[in-house]
Amino acid sequence: MEILNNLDTIIQNFLLSLGIWGPIFSCILILIESILPVLPLAVFITLNFVYFGNVVGFFISLLFTVLGCYLSFIIFRKGFSTKFQRKIKEKDKLENLMIKFSSISVGALAALVAMPFTPAFLVNIAAGLSNMSRKKFIFSMIIGKTAMVYFWGYVGTSLINSITNPILLIRIGFIMLVAYILSKGLNKILKID
Repeated sequence: MEILNNLDTIIQNFLLSLGIWGPIFSCILILIESILPVLPLAVFITLNFVYFGNVVGFFISLLFTVLGCYLSFIIFRKGFSTKFQRKIKEKDKLENLMIKFSSISVGALAALVAMPFTPAFLVNIAAGLSNMSRKKFIFSMIIGKTAMVYFWGYVGTSLINSITNPILLIRIGFIMLVAYILSKGLNKILKID
């Protein structure tokens, strides 16, 4: 219990021991997470909120999350889009799905990206392989990721505080349940699955 009570101090001491490399490392990991989804984005956002505070941590996390998504979009647009477009000409269902995804509204795409449990790397890949405009993709990412970064920053810092206050942990569980239900509902409405 003593270790759990001092978790906040342990994290801050670890980050401070890294000096300037702590925030640089966190930002690089956020960029990489947009391409390789095995990394825990929520942890990196939480570390930025703890290390930099709510305002600066929010903007740093938002900037590098959007940059990472755009980098992933560009990699798939430049590296695989032409080959993919040729392959799907043979498969009508896949071609129709990509056409529908290309014509998704900015609001619907932003709502999809804002949901914390939506696999953003799949959205990046699909957008990169489709005919979606860069402007629509970037605008949707900025709007959607703003809500998602705020959510994970709140959840992460509240989780650290909840170690000594279990009421906060119950609130976080409720927020996550609501977000999960919303993501399932929107997935059903938008027929993304």
